[in-house]
Amino acid sequence: MLSVLSLGGSIIAPNKPDTEFLKAFREAVCAYLEEDKERKLILVCGGGAPARDYQGALREVKPDSDSYIQDMLGIKATHLNGSLVRAIFADYCQNELVTDPTQDIEFKGRILVAAGWKPGFSTDTDAVYLAKKFGGKLIINLSNIAKVYTDDPRKNPNAQPLDNISWPDFITMVGTEWIPGKNTPFDPIASGLAKDAQLKVVCADGRNIENTIKILKGEDYIGTTIG
Repeated sequence: MLSVLSLGGSIIAPNKPDTEFLKAFREAVCAYLEEDKERKLILVCGGGAPARDYQGALREVKPDSDSYIQDMLGIKATHLNGSLVRAIFADYCQNELVTDPTQDIEFKGRILVAAGWKPGFSTDTDAVYLAKKFGGKLIINLSNIAKVYTDDPRKNPNAQPLDNISWPDFITMVGTEWIPGKNTPFDPIASGLAKDAQLKVVCADGRNIENTIKILKGEDYIGTTIG
C-alpha cells in the first residue's frame, strides 16, 4: 500500500527547522508503518519559506533576474529540506534523496524521500511523477492551510473553504502558468498532470499530524479533495 505526501517546506522549516513538528511527525509515521508492514510512503519535500526568502532577496537585489535562476534557488532549498527529512527517516529510507523522479528508481525501503528536480514547476509536480511511477492514486498535499478556499482568505473576507472541487474548477482558480515562488494550494503544472492521470489530491494542514494519519488510513478528515 503506497501513499505519496507532498510535504510543504512551510511546515518542515517555516523560519528554521521545526524540530517539535519533525519529532511528532516521525513518531506518527513510524507508528503508521509498523501497524502494517505492507505500507510504504513517498515524502516529497518542498522549499517553503526559505525558498521564497532567497527568491525574494534575489528579486530585490537584481530585479531583472530570470525565472530559471529563481527556480534554481528554490530547488536548492528543497534539497536541504529533503536531506534533513531523509536523515530523520534513515532507518526506513535506504535510497539516496531523489532529485529526478524520471530516473530508474529501485524503491528499497519503506520510505522514499524526494525533493526538487528542475525549473518550471514545484515539488508538487515531482509528487505527481512519483505517484504515476509507483502506482499511487492519492497525493496528500500538506501545507500550512487546512482547506482550499474560493479565494485568498487573507485578501478576501468572503472567501469560503471547500470540501471538494473538480480538477477543471481548481485549474480555473490556479491557472496553468508556473510562477517561481507563487503560493498556490497545488501548483498549476502538477494540477494539469494530476487531472490527466486521474489522480486524487487531498490538501490539508500538515501541522495537524493526527489528521494526516486519518487521511492515510482512509478515515474522516479535515481537508479539500481535488478530483
